Amino acid sequence: MSHEAHQRHPFLNDLTSDAEMTGTALRRAVSGRQNIKKLIETVATLYKSQTPIFLETVGSRSFLQYEAELTNGMPLTGVAVIERNADGGVHQVSITMSPLDSVLSLSGQLGALLGNDIGEGLFL
Repeated sequence: MSHEAHQRHPFLNDLTSDAEMTGTALRRAVSGRQNIKKLIETVATLYKSQTPIFLETVGSRSFLQYEAELTNGMPLTGVAVIERNADGGVHQVSITMSPLDSVLSLSGQLGALLGNDIGEGLFL
């Protein structure tokens, strides 16, 4: 998620070293703090704008809903479910996005930018 320098990211700062992230734009989970950070930071470069709509925490889970526009002008909506362990570290993130055409566009761009770095065949 793109964010202003003065705002704390909903999960990036708290990822555990063995965190996993799943999502609509991924064929399988991405593992490890560094890989997840690299992926999210790259996604942010592909957003022309991003607007958080809802952020709420219930127990050990936070729910983030946002709307975005890709740099190619396509609209995208997303919902992230962020799971924390007893120490407050984020060990699991799941991001669901729509509409499908926007997800496929985003995933294709991510594959071109990160396919060799994070995992071959990871992106749609």
